[in-house]
Amino acid sequence: MSKIKKEQYEFALARIEELLPLVNDDTPANDRNAVELTMMSDVVIEYEKEHFPIEKPSVAELIELSLEEKEMTQKQLAMLIGVSPSRINDYVSGRSEPTLRIARQLCRTLNIAPAAMLGC
Repeated sequence: MSKIKKEQYEFALARIEELLPLVNDDTPANDRNAVELTMMSDVVIEYEKEHFPIEKPSVAELIELSLEEKEMTQKQLAMLIGVSPSRINDYVSGRSEPTLRIARQLCRTLNIAPAAMLGC
C-alpha cells in the first residue's frame, strides 16, 4: 500500500504547477525549485503507479496501433509478411496469436520492439 495519501498527491500536483514556470533546462540541478520539483514529481509518480497503473498493451493492440501509426491497412501488412488478410484480422481482433516466426516479421515490418511483442 502506498504511503502517499490522496491529499499529499493533490498538494504535489498543485505545487508542480507552481514550480514548472520557475524551472527550465538551464536551471541547475541543485536549485531549490528544481530539487522541490523533483521531490513533488516523485510523490506524484509513486501515487499514480499504485492508483492509476498502466497495463502493457496486448499483441492485438500493438499491431493495431502500429498499423495506425504507419497508415497501413491490414491487407498491406498481410502482403508484406506473406499471410492472408484474414490472418492479420485474427491477430488484430485477438482471436489468435502470431507464431514466433510471424511475430518476428511483425516486429520488423511494424517497428515493434520484440520485448513488447513478448509482453516483457
